[in-house]
Amino acid sequence: MVSMAQNRSLPDLLRAIVSGIAQCENVVLARIWLLAPGDICGSCRFRPECPDQTRCLHLAASAGNPGDRFQDYSRLDGAFRRFPLGVRKIGRVGKSGEPLLLADVRGDEEWIAEPDWMRREGVRTFAAQPLLFHGEVLGVLAIFDTKVLGQEDFNWLRVFADHASVSIANARAFEEIEFLKARLEEENHYLRQEVTEAVGANGIVGGSPALRKVLQQIQLVAPTDAAVLITGESGTGKELVARALHEGSPRRDRALIKVNCGAVPETLFESEFFGHARGAFTGALKDKPGRFELADGGTLFLDEIGEVPLAMQAKLLRVLQEQEIERVGESRVRKVNVRIVAATNRDLKQEVAAGRFRQDLFYRLGVFPIEVPPLRERSEDVAPLAAHFIRLAAKRGNRPVPRFTKAHAAQLAAHDWPGNIRELQNTVERAVILAQNGPLHFELPQSVPPRSASTGTPPEETHSILTRDEWKRRERESIAAALRQSGGKVFGRGGAAELLNMKPTTLASRIKALALR
Repeated sequence: MVSMAQNRSLPDLLRAIVSGIAQCENVVLARIWLLAPGDICGSCRFRPECPDQTRCLHLAASAGNPGDRFQDYSRLDGAFRRFPLGVRKIGRVGKSGEPLLLADVRGDEEWIAEPDWMRREGVRTFAAQPLLFHGEVLGVLAIFDTKVLGQEDFNWLRVFADHASVSIANARAFEEIEFLKARLEEENHYLRQEVTEAVGANGIVGGSPALRKVLQQIQLVAPTDAAVLITGESGTGKELVARALHEGSPRRDRALIKVNCGAVPETLFESEFFGHARGAFTGALKDKPGRFELADGGTLFLDEIGEVPLAMQAKLLRVLQEQEIERVGESRVRKVNVRIVAATNRDLKQEVAAGRFRQDLFYRLGVFPIEVPPLRERSEDVAPLAAHFIRLAAKRGNRPVPRFTKAHAAQLAAHDWPGNIRELQNTVERAVILAQNGPLHFELPQSVPPRSASTGTPPEETHSILTRDEWKRRERESIAAALRQSGGKVFGRGGAAELLNMKPTTLASRIKALALR
């Protein structure tokens, strides 16, 4: 009982209980089944007798002293790993909450499922006690003994079961506390990240017709739970759209959890998304909730959804459909209530046609698609965006806001901004830093043809059309050149991401996809 009190991990506690009982003289087998949702109904041996597939008794711990040394009584995957409530002796104790003592058995009674095993082990008594806590049945503790047990022995087993029930309830409470603590820590991390990023972009800025259409779509779908797929080029502000969807929904009081799918290694995909139990793999020192659990009741933003490996897409689809997850290393099914918002700069229809993206997952994610137009298609938004970024950069640098003139606005509006809003923000911040409290001067790439001052359109020019393979080759060459220039540095000042005006995590995923070293 001291061992029980000292165990906070539920699996460790259950093993300690059955191992302690198994050390008693004459005990052949001690087992604990706990109530849990039905999970293997299709393959369960008692499926024809099961009246209700919602809950059943799961074998959670087993220990004993087999007569055959090749037998392993600690296994949990045997024929009796599940008992429906009300079915057979174990199921009836679990349903009724009433104890059961069958002493002086011969081994050939009709109720015995494996009479050969009973006779071989010399079992004379079967005893089962319900595990009760505050009137609720948690499970069943059962023993098989070679001795004919009397009422005094049975009463002792009741005392042991009562202590075990309290210990199980405490272990579950500690697990819940640890989970809530871990969830709170993760949510705080995301909230700090939100605050940090909000300094750089406080809301959606602009008033062009293209942007107004996007805002109308957000206003229309935000109050619903419909899955939204945000598409658009890199740097167009897809994350801001996701945040606006969350803030406009009834889930605004819960967390908006973001995950960059392209930055998650395939080997850690399940752990990152669904969480893991302590000891599930090397380095899993404690239970960790996954992104779906953290987003429970809130919104999960799956950025760069097109980067999810094909092998992982089926598992992601199942969770999206069932709203159920299982942590790695744990058989317990957990229900979640999550609204999904996904984003990509890829053409997922082409990815589906090419066999790189599941069609059923595409339809599941794209209930309500929103396309964010590139900055070159909404030049009216360039000036207000630039003025907004100037104010933010000046505030961060603790300096006066530089004067932003109409000439500045015209110069910026004439640029095509292939890097979209991210490129504009970087250009503006660099200009504010270089201004040193003087006039602004924007350094724009000379390779981009200027727009005509009279028409606002670029001069006529013949552009070659690139095939996908040629486009990927040029992308590879450009990233490789940036990596060489930065000395292999991806993140931070002077890194390849800064040279390419790309988000570092996006660049990291492209490096991985293009197999660059």
